[in-house]
Amino acid sequence: MSWVSNKTHITPEIIPRGAQGFEVLPPRWVVERTFTWIFKNRSLVRDHEQLTAIAETLISSSFAAFATLLRRWA
Repeated sequence: MSWVSNKTHITPEIIPRGAQGFEVLPPRWVVERTFTWIFKNRSLVRDHEQLTAIAETLISSSFAAFATLLRRWA
C-alpha cells in the first residue's frame, strides 16, 4: 500500500467486503484513454505522408475531434 502511495502519489482506498449498496464513481482516466484512441491510428504514429500538409491535416483533425469530446464532457 505504501509502495503505491510513494510511487504514484495516489492514496488507494480499500472498500470493505461487507459494504452494502452500489456507488457510481466519477469517470477517470478520460484524457489518457482518449490519447490512446487517437494514437492507435497508425497514420498518426508513423509519418507515411509525403506532404507535410497532409500530416498536419490528419493530426489537427484528430485533435479537433478530441476537443469536441472534451467540450461534451465539460
